[in-house]
Parts: sequence; C-alpha cells; structure tokens
Amino acid sequence: CRHYPIKSRNVISHIRKATQGEVTLENCHPFVRELWGRYWVFAHNGDLKDYAPRLHGSFRPVGHTDSERAFCWLMQELAKSHASVPSIAELTLTLRELVPQIAKHGTFNFLLSNGEALWAHASTHLCYVVRQHPFGSATLRDEDLSVNFAEHAAPGDRVAVVVTTPLTQDETWTSIVPGELKVFVDGAVL
Repeated sequence: CRHYPIKSRNVISHIRKATQGEVTLENCHPFVRELWGRYWVFAHNGDLKDYAPRLHGSFRPVGHTDSERAFCWLMQELAKSHASVPSIAELTLTLRELVPQIAKHGTFNFLLSNGEALWAHASTHLCYVVRQHPFGSATLRDEDLSVNFAEHAAPGDRVAVVVTTPLTQDETWTSIVPGELKVFVDGAVL
C-alpha cells in the first residue's frame, strides 16, 4: 500500500447526497471560482428550497445545484461589497450579513476557503477538532482503526478538521452552534 500524504493549508472534501441536480461532474463539490486573484473553494451540506438568486456578471453556475447557486451568489455579493482584497475580518463581517439571506431557504451547512482562511457555517450541525503537537492517536468511529497522527504530522503543524459528524471516538469534538460562522486560519479558530 502506498501512502500519498496531503500537505496543504486548506483541504476541502465532500461526499454529495445529490438532493438537487443530477449526478454529473459539473454538480460535484467542491466548487471553485476566482476572486481578487485567488481561488475560492466551496462545499455545501443541506438543501435549499425555492432558492433562485439573481445572478449577473461573472459568477454563474456550471451545474444545476442549489449549492453552486449559493456559492455564485456569495462570490457575486463579496465582489460587490469590496473593491479590493479585504481582510479576513472584513470578509467575515460581510459573510455574516450575507449567509442568513441564504440560510432562510433551508439547511446551509458549508465550508468556504480562499486558501488563507476557512469559514464554516452551521445551519444544523457541524463540529470540529483542532489537532496540534504533541499529536496522539485517535480511533475512527465507523471502523476498528486507529491513526497515530504523530506519524503524519510535524511538531509545528496544527490541523483543524470540520465535519458534519465526529470521525473519531477518543477526541473532543466541538459543536458549531446553528447559525454560527467560525473562521479558521492555520488550523486555529479565530
């Protein structure tokens, strides 16, 4: 068995239930768009009813999902709200104003990253764990398998894992309160 370690500041992975839109490549998460010279990545867990925002300009869906429509609208509104690259704090304030406008249409758990920060919004349930030195072992909930994170991380690493349900049984996972938007930078909660 070969091991291909992933080393990145932000990794977003998503398993799609496909409540809206066909099972096709263009409907697969995460979605990516460019804004202010950076790639933005978005994944959504939930279902938005009667969500048809007015989209104009360069942010338009390629597929047919409520998720991609929400992402395009967020990108459109962020671009309208800031003429140049805003700080993480400014982006967070703007997102806190925009997100409720989408969340009122249903379940809107999402992850959004610009490569520098990761925003996580809980509409129903999301949780996270922050792992840092000294790294220990953890046992997966759904398999009889333990992972020794000390074998996969360097002493200076700090990793935040955000999920819909806890992956391990012997770590302390923190729930994100419904309606809350958390921000992570370099594995730490701001």
